[in-house]
Amino acid sequence: MLHFAVNPVVASIFALLAIGSLVLSFVMLGSRWLKDYLHAFALQSWLIAGLSATIAWVTGFHELYFVAVLTALFRGLVLPWLLLRILRRLHVDRELHEVVQPATALLLGALSVIFAVVVAYRIDQTAKIDTQIVTMALTVMLSVKLIGFLVLVIRREAVSHILGILQIENGIFLGSQILVPGMPMMIELVLLFDLLVAVACFGVLVRYLVGVVGATDSKALRRLTG
Repeated sequence: MLHFAVNPVVASIFALLAIGSLVLSFVMLGSRWLKDYLHAFALQSWLIAGLSATIAWVTGFHELYFVAVLTALFRGLVLPWLLLRILRRLHVDRELHEVVQPATALLLGALSVIFAVVVAYRIDQTAKIDTQIVTMALTVMLSVKLIGFLVLVIRREAVSHILGILQIENGIFLGSQILVPGMPMMIELVLLFDLLVAVACFGVLVRYLVGVVGATDSKALRRLTG
């Protein structure tokens, strides 16, 4: 955990990158167009890569530079490219089966952020942490994760679901970079590998939905039960 003093300029960079990632989560939550959702995820991944590089420069954990490059390549380029190919094959441009309207979704997201702020301050008081960066990291991490869970609940397109899962993982990854900057490199590589496996499994799932069910609505998966 970042337990030493950080100068105001670096702290501002941390806050800018983290809050920018949170704003992009709201873009994904309120967007009906899947390509916009995908572009926001890619940009969020690049911001997290920039955060990793900044932490590497401040803390001296030089392996985080490698993590930043992998994050920018895999999360910011490879995964969005794979998902974009799937979208083009499905000929699906937007969320067709909305549970709630975008305005209501954004309101629920704002409530999630308020809840995350309360939880983060409660954790800080319990653990007696007086570092604002840690409080900010906990708030953003919990907020992004909650918004990702919210996407899984209110969206029904299969593409939206996999992006929701990736957003949850982005939140965990963002928080870990600030809270535990010395995380072993092997754990980071395992997380990236898990993402590739998840997208591959998602491709098989979508092929089933389109080939057997004839739709990309995840509600159709209820037919698997019996």
